[in-house]
Amino acid sequence: MGDDHGTCSLPPSRTGVDRSPDRAMAPIRGFAWILVFVLGAGALLAPSLAAQEIQSPEEFFGHTMGADRELAHWDELVEYYRHLDRESDRLQVMELGPSTLGNPFVALFISSPENMARLDEIQEMNRVLGDPRGHSDAEIERAVQNGVAVFTQTFGLHSNEVAATQTAAELAWDMVTRDDEDMQEILDNTLSILFPSLNPDGTGLITDWYRETVGTEYEGSAMPWLYHPYIGHNNNRDAFMQNTIESVYAARLIFRDWLPQAFIDHHEMGGTSARFYIPPYAEPIRPDGDPLVWWEMQWYGGHIGTRADEAGIQGVTNFSMYSGWGHFGFHWITPFHNIAGMLTESARTGRLATPVYMDGDQLQGNRRALEEYEPQVNFPNPWPGGWWRVSDIVRQQKLSAIAALEVAARNREQVLRNAHVKAMRQTERGERAEPVTYGPEGPVAGFVIPADQHDALTARKLIHRLLLQGIEVHQASQSFEHEGRVYDAGSWYVTMAQPKRGVIRWLLASNIYPDNRFTRNRDGSPISPYDLSTHTMAEFMGVRVDRVRSHVETAFSPVQWELEDVRGMPVEPGEVAQGAHGYRVDGRLNHAFRAVNHLFDEGVAVQRVDAPGDTDLQTGDFLVAADAPEELLGQAARETGVAFGALDVDVAADAGASVRDVNRLRVGMYHRYYTGNMDEGWTRMMLEDFGFPYDSILDPGMTTSNLQGNYDVVILPNDGLQTMLGRDESPYGLGDNIPPEYRSGFGQEGVEALDAFVRGGGTLVTFSAAGDLPIEELNVPVRNVLDDLSTMEFWAPGPTLRTRVNTSHPVAYGMPEEAIVLHGTQGGASQVYEVPVHDHNERVEPVVTFIERDILQSGWLVGEEHIAGKAGLLVAEHGQGKVVMVGFRPQHRGQTHGTLKFLFNSLVSWP
Repeated sequence: MGDDHGTCSLPPSRTGVDRSPDRAMAPIRGFAWILVFVLGAGALLAPSLAAQEIQSPEEFFGHTMGADRELAHWDELVEYYRHLDRESDRLQVMELGPSTLGNPFVALFISSPENMARLDEIQEMNRVLGDPRGHSDAEIERAVQNGVAVFTQTFGLHSNEVAATQTAAELAWDMVTRDDEDMQEILDNTLSILFPSLNPDGTGLITDWYRETVGTEYEGSAMPWLYHPYIGHNNNRDAFMQNTIESVYAARLIFRDWLPQAFIDHHEMGGTSARFYIPPYAEPIRPDGDPLVWWEMQWYGGHIGTRADEAGIQGVTNFSMYSGWGHFGFHWITPFHNIAGMLTESARTGRLATPVYMDGDQLQGNRRALEEYEPQVNFPNPWPGGWWRVSDIVRQQKLSAIAALEVAARNREQVLRNAHVKAMRQTERGERAEPVTYGPEGPVAGFVIPADQHDALTARKLIHRLLLQGIEVHQASQSFEHEGRVYDAGSWYVTMAQPKRGVIRWLLASNIYPDNRFTRNRDGSPISPYDLSTHTMAEFMGVRVDRVRSHVETAFSPVQWELEDVRGMPVEPGEVAQGAHGYRVDGRLNHAFRAVNHLFDEGVAVQRVDAPGDTDLQTGDFLVAADAPEELLGQAARETGVAFGALDVDVAADAGASVRDVNRLRVGMYHRYYTGNMDEGWTRMMLEDFGFPYDSILDPGMTTSNLQGNYDVVILPNDGLQTMLGRDESPYGLGDNIPPEYRSGFGQEGVEALDAFVRGGGTLVTFSAAGDLPIEELNVPVRNVLDDLSTMEFWAPGPTLRTRVNTSHPVAYGMPEEAIVLHGTQGGASQVYEVPVHDHNERVEPVVTFIERDILQSGWLVGEEHIAGKAGLLVAEHGQGKVVMVGFRPQHRGQTHGTLKFLFNSLVSWP
């Protein structure tokens, strides 16, 4: 599972992960709005195909969907959808392009043959309703009268929730073969866009793993590695940032090309409580979407519940468990796109496709309005217990999918009128510059994003992410003044007077998470938000955004970038201008590291400025000699947007200046099993995106000889100490049926190896909870001040916090003196440090410290006095080496671009 260094990425036979940075920038193939119908399936004018043979899933796969110990593989499922496409004039397969590992990513369009023949017309009418600006009343009425309700449903996002991908096949077959009146009404009045797997790679990986273990003592055990090759379960946190190709594909259809009126994401949850959660959400809700979306969720959910009870399905709950304020994955961000974004959650078996037995005494209440497992208004018919199978989940997921479509079909005209009403009302609220809830006081007309930014390319990346949401952005062709501020030409303006006002509000404006009876238990202890307490993208990325109270009047033009790249923003090539003494690269740019890594790859020498003296350079800038190949510099500038400016000063002649040669360090990162570590996966993604080579080190590689002989830096991503060491015999409740070769932990030998590695001159970098290792095992003289504090004393569930940065320290080169960090994220508590008095205080240097008061920027913070003036990041000398302890996650989910330089600076040589 690794090479002689004990390294790995993921098992190549299982993943085929390409670790080249070019993966991130590859173009999406076949993704323009030209329907690429598989195997010539676009013959829309053919005679009726109803008489032709359409195989049921049981006939095609040899078993029913959800059969005990059976899972259809993604390869087989794709072939089945192609079969349905060939044999039915109700369904067409749209292949959007390759997944991360090169599997086909598909969407299924299902409607009546007549509707399938006019998809372009339906799409255009849907766009009119989704953004009525500039359209006449007659055009809007035509769209209402002649359009159909567009309904998107997604399956298989979390691949270990195995039922949904099986349900999608059963649902598709039902919709192309049923000829009853109810189904005909659905086909005539709706267009279904189904994503049968939002994670095709994981669907295949999980199926392979299950088939390998079924019939053995390890049947139903958790797959040892991430089921998305980079981000695992976090793939449902990616809709607002779109860091993966799968998110880009889905978001394009949902947010920009089709704008459905309703959306359901089908999932599975823990197996010891309710059997089926259906819409709507529990309190609290995230406000500032149009109120109609919340009523529509009740509308759909009420009918699903009725249908479920009619069918004898027990254990159904709503208004519980999942709050309306959650992460900004697809089902929680869609309401702010004026889409009734919903979620179903079925109790999982916990053993993949293997059935489990649950005794009634084992069932219990859960959270948020379902504290007791007993009949109540939102849980009127508890399940008594018994055998629970994947087939049970398939049954209720299919029922809910069809029930929701029944609502849309029977109320087609109202659904479409609502779409128009929501879009217009949000636009009008923006025109009136209405205040937002839990945000800055006073009117909010829009946001100006100045051209003059600390990191101009990251600001450009923010604009790219807004465009991916379908948000309208304008750019100024000349400088202008507004509300006492002067803005340079090239500054951007995002008006709130557009249908996506709700999305804009949550991505660009600060917010305070509600602290009320919906967010605290009866004893006063806080209830954790479902994920973070803020998702303010601009704060995550370190981009300055100015809220304006009145609309900006100046010469603007709409930003119309090509959005076809998988993940890379459209780049304007940087300039290359040779000076008398070579070239300079702005060290404030995250992308400077990508450009410099390109030079390192080609053997080009690079220097770095430690002190600028009297020159106009900045600490942290990179310098390149005049004889560097101009062709290579030009290529780096074209690919990254980074400018190689003219260096016209002789830095060596300035007595106050200090410049040194800089090298890229050899990087290793700890990689464990036990389902994998999402923070490790996100770190891999960021390293690859910015061109840093690395090795993933498995337990056998955590030896003194390997670490000292092959690495300069070792990264420990956020993880629990006992999990890293292997002292927790059953982490995450995985049970004892993990195959021995996948039981992770580097133990005391690994601790001693890390200690020797650092003492011998290496650098150890820890994120968040991984800081426990240097504190508890290496005896670094640092204390985590949050240890032993109760949630009543200190509570920080994913807020953004204000800090001061010592920018003269090499780890902080290129950072602003005041920075916002994301703290206390779900899945691992952040840490805050102080240095107890000891004999060598000079060997520990705080680099990032929290300000003294008013620390909260956005989100929820209780007990700021415990962290005021304390360190969020410090560097401790340990023997001849260093330990960089980052108490937060600087690369959190590929979203916190504002703090990436803390990581990147640690991976190039420094004094």
